Amino acid sequence: MSRAVESLRIGNGAGFWGDNLDAPIRLAEAGGLDFLTLEYLAELTLSILAHQRRRDPAAGYVPDFPDTVARMIPLLKAQPNLRIVTNAGGLNPEACARATAKHLAGAGLGAVKIAWVTGDDLQPRLAELRGAGEAFGHFDAPERGLPGEFTSANAYLGAKPICGALDQGARIVITGRVADASLTVGPVMHAFRWAWDDWDKLATASLAGHLIECGAQVTGGLRTRWRGVPDFARIGYPIAVLSRAGECLITKAVGSGGVVDRESVSGQLLYEIGDPARYHTPDVTLDMTSVEIEDLGRDIVKVSGAKGIPPPETLKVSCAFANGYAAKGDLVVCGADAADKARACGEMILERTKLGGYPLARSEIELLGTEAALPGGFTADGPFAAYAAPAQALGAAGGMPPREVVLRVSAWDKDKAAVERFCREFSPLITAGPPGITGYAGARPKPRPVLSYWPSKVSRARVPARVDLKSAEELAAGPQREAA
Repeated sequence: MSRAVESLRIGNGAGFWGDNLDAPIRLAEAGGLDFLTLEYLAELTLSILAHQRRRDPAAGYVPDFPDTVARMIPLLKAQPNLRIVTNAGGLNPEACARATAKHLAGAGLGAVKIAWVTGDDLQPRLAELRGAGEAFGHFDAPERGLPGEFTSANAYLGAKPICGALDQGARIVITGRVADASLTVGPVMHAFRWAWDDWDKLATASLAGHLIECGAQVTGGLRTRWRGVPDFARIGYPIAVLSRAGECLITKAVGSGGVVDRESVSGQLLYEIGDPARYHTPDVTLDMTSVEIEDLGRDIVKVSGAKGIPPPETLKVSCAFANGYAAKGDLVVCGADAADKARACGEMILERTKLGGYPLARSEIELLGTEAALPGGFTADGPFAAYAAPAQALGAAGGMPPREVVLRVSAWDKDKAAVERFCREFSPLITAGPPGITGYAGARPKPRPVLSYWPSKVSRARVPARVDLKSAEELAAGPQREAA
């Protein structure tokens, strides 16, 4: 990309692993993008990938991404200037790069350069880092019941390695755990050549990345006034338009569903930020208190006024540790006194597990359909009081008791055998419980290993990033054991 570029269009087609599979395709089909970003990772996602890597060392990346690239091959051929930046590499960026390369090389795009960024995975270096004084939030604390070992530990890298990969000519950049907004900051810094200590410019780029990182949340998703969102089924995903001068617009593809206005942008602006005057990223500490939001109409919103100061000397670390086993099961309970019967059934499951010799460390009974998931329920003085009247009209609260309830019982224990016994206590209710039990035709619940999240931090000086780059043809020819 020429250093003389004056404006940049960056679209984000994924806000998490499991997001709309067609969103990246539709964004690219709309045309006009310089970069397509795909943000897949969250703390939960890393735990899922850690499970996969424990079963198969060749796994640990987001398999949706190579499949998405395969679908995009006609678009990549038709739009030779379109580049892709993603954190789909998860815990295994090189394997993700090789899987992606096979699709490209097989379609005649073997010359495409793919870069992968590593250095965020600290798990193999834990002993070294602890020896250097990194305490990881005093994780080794037997008195708190913590086991002292991580199954995964990933630092949040910033935009510099992404920018470096693009500088080397990469068309596709695959990272592990980088900060969400850095997926946008990297391309901006590559295109505009802003100084890495021009904190206000970095703040603008980070603000743009933050606004589009969650996909459709900024284009009408999760909107309280959701009935006014046009064509939800075809909701458009966001595009950030940035200028070399530091201006930023948020929009979406013309003709797509959803809405971009002051309400949608301000809602995403405040999403998961903590202190709005001190939003820490690996690239800059962003001050949002001076940000102005101007609705220009036609699904275009201008954001300006972001201020920045240097980032902290530490990087956030997302850690996971093995923490026992969990399971949950559902049954439908219907007929007269459905809620009472459902609760009695839940208590029977737990009591029978205990009688079998396995008192569970933690358990939960939920009656879905009785407002059990809402704090305070639909009471006159509760937080959902405005909905009390319609709820009562449906017989949900204060009126006729519900005649159909979904019973959900969950359990956790360090002993897998205890959770297995719990799973076996659902089926007996078919004939050894109250009448009206249904919804049992599927397989019984199964215990699953639990990986719990532990947030920490590490000195950035101890986390060097590495960029590797090869052509798709070279990567496809290299050895790779297929992920299970």
